Amino acid sequence: MISISTIRLSNVNAWRRKERRSTSFFENIWVTIENPARRLAGSEHGKGVLLIVAATLAWSASGVYSQLLTTDVWTAIAWRSLFGGLFLLIPCLFLEGGISRRQWRSVFHPSGLAMIACQTFSQGRFIGALYMTTVANVTMIYATTPFIAALLGWLVLKERVARRTLIAGGISFFGVAVIVASSIGGGTGWGDLLALGMTASFALVIVIRRIDRDVPSLPPTVVSDFRTLVIFAPFGSVGSLDLHNWIVLAAFGATNFSLALVLFLAGAKRMVPAEAALIGTMEIVLTPFWVWLLFSEQPPVATYVGGAIILGAVFWYTAIDVDRSRGPHRA
Repeated sequence: MISISTIRLSNVNAWRRKERRSTSFFENIWVTIENPARRLAGSEHGKGVLLIVAATLAWSASGVYSQLLTTDVWTAIAWRSLFGGLFLLIPCLFLEGGISRRQWRSVFHPSGLAMIACQTFSQGRFIGALYMTTVANVTMIYATTPFIAALLGWLVLKERVARRTLIAGGISFFGVAVIVASSIGGGTGWGDLLALGMTASFALVIVIRRIDRDVPSLPPTVVSDFRTLVIFAPFGSVGSLDLHNWIVLAAFGATNFSLALVLFLAGAKRMVPAEAALIGTMEIVLTPFWVWLLFSEQPPVATYVGGAIILGAVFWYTAIDVDRSRGPHRA
């Protein structure tokens, strides 16, 4: 979820830098896809909706994959990262200018190295959080990423933060506090803290992309996947992986990384950014829903309360973007 989300929120800016509009920092990081200023045909828009929905469904399967795995957390982190990196090489062939020496040299620039470090940190904590707390807790905490990124953007880049961003961010942070507070002493507190660390490091990746727009997203992400494998593999046990676990890990990498990315990018080109963002928020609801439906995972009451608070803030903010995108400023 983390690596691909980094790409889906940041990658497409490199394709359409010529068109710029005045937005808050939150709007840039929530979905930084800038479509050509033209009205899309109804059929194309319908295709875009279907593609974004399919991508969201693929991303929402992360909780199911984590529940299907029967290996230890160290092994899961290492080999899930391997398949993620391998399957990301496929979109590397035709996105961001394809595989070129210049693109991959950028990995060793300061911004590229910083992205690799943050994404490695995020990937390890993402799987660790899924093993140590409920999928619902991880998903709801992760939903606050745009607000944390807005805060970091204000601190690091001195970016203006709109009042509604502050309001939505404050509400969502309160929801996180409700979830984490209920977990302390309940056996899932460490998992919630891992999820919070994962979310903060992902938000930092978004800020790094704002600092240096010339650094592509894919090469650092692929390198971070392989780096995560090297770091965590010594602590795992590859011998514990039977055919079942290999299949789950491979599917995890193929759908959550490569397939979902291609579907999202194809759909985003056919609709306005705010609409793509609003549809994408379904992941927040669907990820815990599949786990509840298939594995009967019952989050604590505080997760429902905190999650409802976070979802309300996210939907409210994104709905305003949708309304504005349909306003007279749109060509």
